[in-house]
Amino acid sequence: MTLTETVMQEIQRRIETNALKVGDRLPSIRRAAEEFGVSKNTIVEAYDRLLAAGFVKARQGYGFTVVDNRRPATGERPRHVAEAVDIASLLSAQLEESFSIRVGDGRPPPSWTEESEVRRHLGRGRKSGQADEQGYGTAMGLPALRERLAIDFAVREVQAHPDQILLTFGANHALDLVIRRYLMPGDTVLVDEPGYYPLFAKLKLAQVRMVGVRRRPTGPDPDDLRAKAESHNPKMFFTQSMAHNPTGGSTNLPTAHALLTIAAQHDLMVVEDEPFVDLPTVRSAGLAPLDQLTNVISIGTFSKTLSASLRCGYIAAHADIIGSLVELKMLTTVNSSGHIEHLVHGLLVEGHYRRHLKRLGRRIASATDTVMANLERCGFEVLTEPTGGYYVYLVLPPHVDDIALAKAGAQEGIFIAPGSVFCVDSDVGRYGTRINIARAETPRFYEFLKRAFAC
Repeated sequence: MTLTETVMQEIQRRIETNALKVGDRLPSIRRAAEEFGVSKNTIVEAYDRLLAAGFVKARQGYGFTVVDNRRPATGERPRHVAEAVDIASLLSAQLEESFSIRVGDGRPPPSWTEESEVRRHLGRGRKSGQADEQGYGTAMGLPALRERLAIDFAVREVQAHPDQILLTFGANHALDLVIRRYLMPGDTVLVDEPGYYPLFAKLKLAQVRMVGVRRRPTGPDPDDLRAKAESHNPKMFFTQSMAHNPTGGSTNLPTAHALLTIAAQHDLMVVEDEPFVDLPTVRSAGLAPLDQLTNVISIGTFSKTLSASLRCGYIAAHADIIGSLVELKMLTTVNSSGHIEHLVHGLLVEGHYRRHLKRLGRRIASATDTVMANLERCGFEVLTEPTGGYYVYLVLPPHVDDIALAKAGAQEGIFIAPGSVFCVDSDVGRYGTRINIARAETPRFYEFLKRAFAC
């Protein structure tokens, strides 16, 4: 073999034996030349061959990184796809209709949302004719809705021009765009732990490495964030500040200041996913008003307040970031739904949405009082007092396993969301479960918990 082939074969061996793992960087040209006792030109040629063979990828200014080049067997899903689907399994169970008690569901009941307002106005977009007149429309989304959202941001003391707002098919589409645009296989990001499990599935699908940051009653733990930012060199931090899913807590002002300071010190972009920002019951500082979209990407949606079937959301960020994301949106979905955007805009400007939120707020407050009273009466502990959203996080006794609890609940027609699904490290979530206050008023649920906890 030539020297180039010798070097290439040795690096392939290290990759195949996991001495070099997916995401690891190859040594620099100079270091590799010294290690193998060959010229730099030999290393360059060996690396180029590894790149052509699909063992590594190259990025300007970053060098060569190991990728997963194993081809799945016919009919077999790639490993990262299978792992992403596995993480999203709770979503599949959530979409099934076989459970009579759905305390683990992430959505409010339809009677709380679309049956309240949306159904009465579904014809609005079709009647206007504007969507058809515009054809596909701009990839940025309906200008009138973006202008209205800019006003809503100003009310929250965030200065956002309409051109800094990109409309999407909900928050999950927004997260997908950010991940595709800014992350590559092998990159590392920080996430809330417990955190939003559909985000975990998307990151797994993108072959991005996740590191969890402990969630406290007052928000992400700043000390844990600082330590992991220093040791893992992450590119992004994904977090929810308001009525956090799944814990129900919110980030307070001192914690928000600390998080942004740490992010700035480590050149860490922050993605703040806020599906509950419009709820009148929510109490939180939020990161976007403090940062003014300098280093924070703000994501919002109407799916958690109007309807889970109404896929309309948005990204607000620095103009340069929005410019790059709108290009990706054009490549992947061309644009978003003009009919839905007209519908949402009408609900906003005509006051229907505001009136709907008042009714929704009253329902949340009443249900929260009922559920918390039931939990206290049974002697159950929650991780943090709810802060105006849909969730509380029940702390399980040490002898109760969350997965076993979910399986036992399923046998009795009770859908339970185990805490380990919401954690990168499943051991962190073993002793918790998410409860949706909108779906947890049935006495049979509490009787089931008392029996399960007594075992």
